[in-house]
Amino acid sequence: QFQLAESGGGLVQTGGSLRLSCGVSGLTFNNYAMGWFRQAPGKEREFVAAISRGGRNARYADAVKGRFTISRDDAKNTMALQMSSLKPEDTAVYSCAASFIIEREVTSVYERDYGYWGQGTQVTVSS
Repeated sequence: QFQLAESGGGLVQTGGSLRLSCGVSGLTFNNYAMGWFRQAPGKEREFVAAISRGGRNARYADAVKGRFTISRDDAKNTMALQMSSLKPEDTAVYSCAASFIIEREVTSVYERDYGYWGQGTQVTVSS
């Protein structure tokens, strides 16, 4: 039984920082590219960041580029999203997801490429 479990969400003021973590079990972690997506109230879920299974290629949505950093630790089967300079528009439920991609340094920004999802963690940025 696979499980992706996010943690680290919470309430932070504008300009603050948070670090989200995603623990993965039941999957061979280094076979999967990983991604973060978010969904704000009343909006569609959107891509935030992704990292290749080899860890050398990362991609970011334009809205978070330069403020967020994605990373992975294959020894611990975890992925993280370091978020800084947070803005109220970053308020959303953040979900981690895993994508089985054969190529080692390929990522995906598309939800359809991710077969495994966590339940999400709430991030609220107050103004």
